[in-house]
Amino acid sequence: MSKKRTKYTSAFKTKLVLELLQNKSTLVQIASKHNILPQNLQN
Repeated sequence: MSKKRTKYTSAFKTKLVLELLQNKSTLVQIASKHNILPQNLQN
């Protein structure tokens, strides 16, 4: 059985980018908090 690919909303993506730009936590910490892979934030 194949796993469905997750589609993120533009609001969710914007929220993550704003968190990254604030420099309050690292990329790995933000990815962990939102239960996604850090590689997904780098692309």
